[in-house]
Amino acid sequence: MLLAPKAVQAQGKTPQFQYTISFPKPASHTYHIDLNTGKFPQDTLLFKMPNWMPGYYQLMDYAKGIENLVAKDEKGRSIPLTKVADNAWRATGVKNKPLRLSYDIKTSKQFVANSYVDSAHAYLIPGNSFLYVDGLLNTPVSVSFQKPAAWKNLVTGLEPVVGKATEFTAPDFDILYDCPILMGNLEELPSFKVGGVEHRFIGYQMGEFDKVAFMGKLKKVVEAAVAVIGDIPFKQYTFIGIGPGQGGIEHLNNTTVSFNGKSLTTAASTNRMMNFLAHEYFHHYNAKRIRPLELGPFDYDQGSKTNLLWVNEGLTVYYDNLIVKRAGLADAETLLSNFNAKLNAVENNPGKRHQSLVQASYNTWKDGPFGTQGEDPNKAISYYDKGPLVGLLLDFEIRHATQNKKSLDDVMRQLYWQYYKKAGRGFTDAEFQQTCETIAGKSLASLFEYVYTTKELDYATYLGYAGLKLETKPGEGKQALQYKITHLENPTAQQKVILQSWLGE
Repeated sequence: MLLAPKAVQAQGKTPQFQYTISFPKPASHTYHIDLNTGKFPQDTLLFKMPNWMPGYYQLMDYAKGIENLVAKDEKGRSIPLTKVADNAWRATGVKNKPLRLSYDIKTSKQFVANSYVDSAHAYLIPGNSFLYVDGLLNTPVSVSFQKPAAWKNLVTGLEPVVGKATEFTAPDFDILYDCPILMGNLEELPSFKVGGVEHRFIGYQMGEFDKVAFMGKLKKVVEAAVAVIGDIPFKQYTFIGIGPGQGGIEHLNNTTVSFNGKSLTTAASTNRMMNFLAHEYFHHYNAKRIRPLELGPFDYDQGSKTNLLWVNEGLTVYYDNLIVKRAGLADAETLLSNFNAKLNAVENNPGKRHQSLVQASYNTWKDGPFGTQGEDPNKAISYYDKGPLVGLLLDFEIRHATQNKKSLDDVMRQLYWQYYKKAGRGFTDAEFQQTCETIAGKSLASLFEYVYTTKELDYATYLGYAGLKLETKPGEGKQALQYKITHLENPTAQQKVILQSWLGE
């Protein structure tokens, strides 16, 4: 049984890179790749393995897993490969010749950003798997699979080839690297449609839980997310559960998520899971399509560095909380409690005095996504924590400035339609601020100081716009103070309107 998007006839040019993946010894945590290519006008080709995968902004050194790399011509004669960098090999004397490369990938770590193979299943990161030729990332690609007979299912975001159950295509390497692959004996939950578009959930070792009720809740989450933007830019979407663990990574028409249904035992754990899935789903808008200019085309060698991860990640955290509330799956108290957690993380972190949001975004490659992996974690912050707080203040400022006629939702829609749909590109730092100011109808220079500097956040002013305030009391341990958002005792009519609108009530 094939678990993949409905097949359509592949369009465009014949793939010049044809990969075949097989699993001769899956119990050894390895998989094998054959690449048929060649007949290029160049005499020299530089084959490279990506150093990272978009969506996880850390250098992963995927090339370290390559073993037994060889190249041959159409007659089986060896073609020398010279290693010129940790992730690059030069092949010479190949002009106009067919070329076949073969190699193994050794896996060792079960993680959402790493390939992993064992006797029962395979989770493959394309950037961890497929060599490309430098300068030819825009070339069409095909991938076929020879999976063990005991593995019944395969799911991927790649385009199936009509009439070929295990062959897929991609128009270029950016799309190839955006489509992870899961194989094994998988389970599919009851699918649902939103706006006529099917949404599926397929996974490995998902555990026992009320699957019908779970998918009913997930449908409400998807509906609330779609309502923010008002467009569904794909023919089908798949949540791919890779098994127990942590982490998720977004893609254009799917997301891979660590998932274990056994954890859905309390209201709190269910809320966390729905926030997690809302986060990854909303990323197909905010990160994959609403994106900084630097995030596509990608630099697979050095990493694509940007000042705007606080928008892609921080504002997605902001929206995952709101989406679950708007979906009717959380109450106002739970929503505020989630923001309180971010408040306490930010305000009790000494790094807030040393690093701005744009610095945290740009320096994530050395500091880590949570600001804890650099030389001095006490001088770094997490855009996952401060980003949603600035999003909260920005949203309330826009609502206040426009008498609640506009909100951050309008900003996100404008970015989507103007830059992704119309211009077909990402936006710059200045264009993001300009869009916010256009929607607000005023300068937001003071507010954006919270983005570009370490200026203390003025919670009183911005929370006050929605009839809210910040209370503090002595904390414990590393928390010098404990912070909590509460309600003003006598809010004005305008404050009530903004709060109720923000809560979706």
